[in-house]
Amino acid sequence: MENNQEEMIQDEQVQNPEVQEEVQENTDNLADNEENTDKGKKSFFSKKKDKDKMKIQDLEKKIEQLKAEKAELNDRFLRLFSEFDNYKKRVSKEKLDLISTASEKVLVNLLPVIDDFERAIAANEKVDDVDSIKEGFNLIYNKLVQMMKRFDVEEIQAKGEEFNTDFHEAVTHFPAQKEEDKGKVIDVTEKGYKLKDKVIRYAKVVVGQ
Repeated sequence: MENNQEEMIQDEQVQNPEVQEEVQENTDNLADNEENTDKGKKSFFSKKKDKDKMKIQDLEKKIEQLKAEKAELNDRFLRLFSEFDNYKKRVSKEKLDLISTASEKVLVNLLPVIDDFERAIAANEKVDDVDSIKEGFNLIYNKLVQMMKRFDVEEIQAKGEEFNTDFHEAVTHFPAQKEEDKGKVIDVTEKGYKLKDKVIRYAKVVVGQ
């Protein structure tokens, strides 16, 4: 009996318009909630997907930028390397040219001295005056010395100077006759020369002891 009464009540509720409207409204609300939930889920994943896409695009831009910077740096390096290599070649060539030119200048200035010697030799064959021969040789010698000075070649002063290994080379030692001559150069066996401040030949000397 109780079950029959419950069924009758349910049938009456279903047949009641107000109840039907309420049921329909609850059903619609449930459907809307489900639809909103689905939309929210879709919106969340869509936003996440958009963010990931933006990150990927930013990374791709940075990669392209780094590639461009690398290419630019590589190009600059190659240019600098090429310029430096050309600079080394140019400097080496200039050094060789300078050495060649310097040698040429010395040789050109020596030619007149050779000419003077040839003229002196030819003249001496017909001259018996010894004094004139000596004078001729002295003139040529002085001319040669002056030419060497123009190229900054000077004789190293040795005799009477304190023995100095920077300029002198001792070939032997000899007892000094005076106390003040000890440690000094008392004789020169071969003259020394320097080019500006550089020694090009040491003076070979006898040192007092």
